[in-house]
Amino acid sequence: MTAFQALVLAGSRGGVEPVAAYAGVTHKALIELQGQTLLARVVGALQAAGAARIAVISSHPDVRAEIERLGVEALDEAAGPSLSVRAGAATLGAPLLVTTADHALLEAAWVRRFLDDVPAGVDVAALVAARATVEAAAPGAKRTWLKLADGDWSGCNLFYLANDRAMGVVDLWRRVEAERKRPWRMAQILGPGMLLRYVAGRLTLKAAAERLGRLAGVTAAIVESPFGLASVDVDKAADLDLVRGIVGR
Repeated sequence: MTAFQALVLAGSRGGVEPVAAYAGVTHKALIELQGQTLLARVVGALQAAGAARIAVISSHPDVRAEIERLGVEALDEAAGPSLSVRAGAATLGAPLLVTTADHALLEAAWVRRFLDDVPAGVDVAALVAARATVEAAAPGAKRTWLKLADGDWSGCNLFYLANDRAMGVVDLWRRVEAERKRPWRMAQILGPGMLLRYVAGRLTLKAAAERLGRLAGVTAAIVESPFGLASVDVDKAADLDLVRGIVGR
């Protein structure tokens, strides 16, 4: 397996995080499961997977204290997730694995399998799981599904940036992120052909990856995970209850 660096996003959206308040902590990265914070669990999984260098992006003082306790690098947040990833990539270099601090169930085996399955020669890859795989692993889990011609898919919060060219997809992400409140502008960026195929139910996962790659000037791939729990993160109270139940079992 190729050596890699890892970047963990633990930024703040501003205001009170509902799931953090539900758990009685100041930031969801500090929620504890079996005596470990979510951030500690993620860092531990990355270390076990063989990450040569790990950095966490957060400007929250309590999270910074936890980063120091864990003995990994701390990086300041930029103005939005995409710019934070770009800044992290500039510091750590490539190849770079990107994930989030709320990936509570992350396992080293999932990371290694993802990296092993990334096709040779691609600039960027993202991990997804099929609906049937997720529902078999976590019955009743409420996920956001990307409904495509070849099935329903859930993102797994694991991204691989193979080289400097991969920054093209980060820049595309930044453009889309900047227009999130203006759907018509997002449509202009992504192109009417792709959107029409999606609305008509004719867009496949592979075609979507290829189209987004062309827009970003990169070779992009989507990797399917056999691990349904890889799609579970902690965005809301129900997610935390689900994770606590899974860990408890």
